[in-house]
Amino acid sequence: MSIYEFSAQTIKGETVSLEEYRGKVLVIVNTASKCGFTPQYKGLEAIYKKYQEQGLEILGFPCDQFGHQEPGSENEISEFCEINFGVTFPLFSKVDVNGGNAHPLFTYLKDKAPGLLGSKGIKWNFTKFLVDAEGNVVQRFAPKDAPEKLIKPMSKLLKESV
Repeated sequence: MSIYEFSAQTIKGETVSLEEYRGKVLVIVNTASKCGFTPQYKGLEAIYKKYQEQGLEILGFPCDQFGHQEPGSENEISEFCEINFGVTFPLFSKVDVNGGNAHPLFTYLKDKAPGLLGSKGIKWNFTKFLVDAEGNVVQRFAPKDAPEKLIKPMSKLLKESV
């Protein structure tokens, strides 16, 4: 099993295989527009702009499982991210990250990179997963971890992938 065996629907409704991201370092994050961590979009976008040409992709997955903090439609989410944070990294359709309806990608990510004390569940929006260029889940970052905390481990992976 590999991350490249999964597919997801973009926020525009197109199905994309994660195979398209083979050879890229990925940051996969569950997002929300009405969350205390929503300003992290700005940091994620800054990292994306700085490192995209070196092989970084950030994949944002809106999620409404935590405090109903992502109530909007796909179109509303897309517009919000673009207008308020200038988001240009790929956004996907709203997903569940926990429970019986969790997107299989997030089930896989949680298995490969459990949280604190081995917990599998995602605790809140803006949990971030770092994936190397071979599709291995390397590290999980808590919602409170600012996007800048990913730079050092991400930079190392980008250098290794060249």
